[in-house]
Amino acid sequence: MSEMHVLLVHGMTGSGPWHWQQWLAGQLRSHGVTVDLPALPGDERPDLDVWLPVLREHLAAVPAEAELVVAAHSCGVALWLHHAATVDGRSRRADRVLLVAPPDPQWQNPDAAGIVPYPVDAHTLRRAGGVTRLVTGTGDPYLPMHRAHALAEELRIEMDVVPDGEHLNTDAGYGPWPAMLRWALYGTVPLADRFDGEPHTTGYQPGRLRLV
Repeated sequence: MSEMHVLLVHGMTGSGPWHWQQWLAGQLRSHGVTVDLPALPGDERPDLDVWLPVLREHLAAVPAEAELVVAAHSCGVALWLHHAATVDGRSRRADRVLLVAPPDPQWQNPDAAGIVPYPVDAHTLRRAGGVTRLVTGTGDPYLPMHRAHALAEELRIEMDVVPDGEHLNTDAGYGPWPAMLRWALYGTVPLADRFDGEPHTTGYQPGRLRLV
């Protein structure tokens, strides 16, 4: 059985002590999983030229025989999509990827101008990783739901919608998140909210989106 290696990619302002990424890291380590949650430099003002080499350094450090699982949040999703758009065939490919609460691809914020806008390309996304999934929350101030649906369609991936999940961060109450732990360990989908409520999934089909 191959070793599992989980790489957690934080967004702008990082992931504080009560963030689900920190909780997940602790839970996974208690299960004997290797976890990497790098502190990306200058997290108040993300800079692609600084963040991308750090991401790739951590990807390259993962043993070739390990199962690589990636969970990115907010501007960390933007970073992953920049990586995917420019990755070459020699780079370490993730086995599973979860994109959590990205900002709108055209989000305008002077502090995030170094990483947003970001590319949206279904083909290059698959070069960077295997099974990839999107998770968004209704009420997210950075990604309206109609734009989240459009993003899932452009990337040709399934999307789980968390009712009242907002930005799926500490402010929205997302510290402990059992469904996230199950996804990381076993790939369990769809992802429910932090209370394990009824999940809502949008499945990609060419030409249309459907609720299932």
